[in-house]
Amino acid sequence: MKLVVLLCCAGAIMAGCELSPLGGFGTGTPPDAPRVAVASPDGDTPRPEARPDGSRDMPDTPGNAGAAALGTTLASLGSPTEQGLWLRTGLVTRVEPGRVVRTDGGGALRVELRPSGAPPGAGSQLSLAAFRALDVPLTQLLPLEVFAE
Repeated sequence: MKLVVLLCCAGAIMAGCELSPLGGFGTGTPPDAPRVAVASPDGDTPRPEARPDGSRDMPDTPGNAGAAALGTTLASLGSPTEQGLWLRTGLVTRVEPGRVVRTDGGGALRVELRPSGAPPGAGSQLSLAAFRALDVPLTQLLPLEVFAE
């Protein structure tokens, strides 16, 4: 009796895996489904242009007035389990809103600045979501300009 139940369960599992859209023994993808090519940015990928005056800071606007430059830091990937857009850095002593700007001109992002307790020059940690938003490989050390808002 146990063998019959075991064989029935095994057959049901095998059939379910074959039809599973997540994979398993079968791919779950119909043979006529279109294939999608995934491309990574390269040298020909359009990037934001530098401002004519060479500045990287955002102009003073009502939403940006009072931004104070805190300095530059070298950021690595922070804990991937902590959600949100944040930078843990020695450039601040309390949690506050801020902004990071890639020093290569590749983009800027509003983040929550969190104190690390380390000296200002000790480096920083940037959230997984922020790395992705800035389109940076997760293994890269990222030079950033940091602003408090």
